[in-house]
Amino acid sequence: MTGRTRRVEGTKIVQRRVVTGVLAAALLLTAGCSSGGSPVGGDTVAPDRTPATSSPSGQAPGESAPPAKGSVKVLRTVAEGLNSPWGLAPVPGGGLLVSSRDKATITRVDEKTGKKTELGTVPGVAPEGEGGLLGIALSPGFASDHMIYAYFTSASDNRVVRMLYDARKPAGQQLGAPDTIFKGIPKGVIHNGGRIAFGPDRMLYVGTGETGDRGLAQDRKSLGGKILRLTPEGEPAPGNPFPGSPVYSYGHRNVQGLAWDGKQRLFASEFGQDTWDELNAIKPGDNYGWPDAEGRSGDPKFHNPVAEWHTDVASPSGIAYAEGSIWMAGLRGQRLWRVPLKGTEASAAPQAFLTGEFGRLRTVVPAGGGKLWLTTSNTDGRGTPKKGDDRILELEVR
Repeated sequence: MTGRTRRVEGTKIVQRRVVTGVLAAALLLTAGCSSGGSPVGGDTVAPDRTPATSSPSGQAPGESAPPAKGSVKVLRTVAEGLNSPWGLAPVPGGGLLVSSRDKATITRVDEKTGKKTELGTVPGVAPEGEGGLLGIALSPGFASDHMIYAYFTSASDNRVVRMLYDARKPAGQQLGAPDTIFKGIPKGVIHNGGRIAFGPDRMLYVGTGETGDRGLAQDRKSLGGKILRLTPEGEPAPGNPFPGSPVYSYGHRNVQGLAWDGKQRLFASEFGQDTWDELNAIKPGDNYGWPDAEGRSGDPKFHNPVAEWHTDVASPSGIAYAEGSIWMAGLRGQRLWRVPLKGTEASAAPQAFLTGEFGRLRTVVPAGGGKLWLTTSNTDGRGTPKKGDDRILELEVR
């Protein structure tokens, strides 16, 4: 932690060599990686770039691209009054499960009426800073096994557990004891990653952060600053690029979003430091550059992003694929970004929606039929909560 300015989601902390020990820790705690100065705007543009830029298209012959310009319509507020919502998982047959980072609870929301039913509290969660109960995902066999997977920060690490969900039991008692399937992911006050999702291959993908220790991202023996690929039982998945290792890609700073397009290609969002946040197309075994590269690099050993944003207009979290585009929720940026795709390249410049209308945006998931579910994140300690915050919104997108 010496000799360089570190961005903590738009907030700069000057770390000189004399800042060590308790003082350095205090600075990190004060800023947090999801804070930032002005909540919206204040774009600072490098001379040769724009606040939101994309790489050239044309890498996927025969694939059509969606229109360059899209649209977003807010259909309704599904539910409000949520506390530090983080993960969101639609339930087959109806309902939305939402995790509370700070309260360590999972709640089921009736998407028709907005009624909230608490399933229970996840034991072992130790909320601190950006850590707590983070991403959740349903088992690929949920219809028969009723298993909920969760990524959370414990007293010693970040880990993935699974729990039996029994809706027949009383509210507050519907979660079984957590079974830890994977542990030892580095934890910190910042950069805990936390997004989990089952892919089309029925393997579990896990986005992690480097906890502020930048060197972990390039260390393939470390679980920090990676995308991991696991079996549902928590073992390194067959076909991973590094034999016997759960590591799927590396060189990440803080992976916050995972989504697949219609051809089963994986995309991921991550926080940058002082300058560029990223949307990446993930290729097994590739190095995404951090800490040696932030945003695009001229070094061919690093995989360049599909699109990049100046940090004060993005600070990306969850992403979803719908209508030929990646939709990316912005925390400090307080907006929803649309990135139209042609293959694994952006086919047009990213387009922003809902700028400043609902505050910080955390998680976005497909709702089917050209619709999305979107959660806000104004009660996470960095936003400015208003009456009814936080909420789940239903959007129609094109």
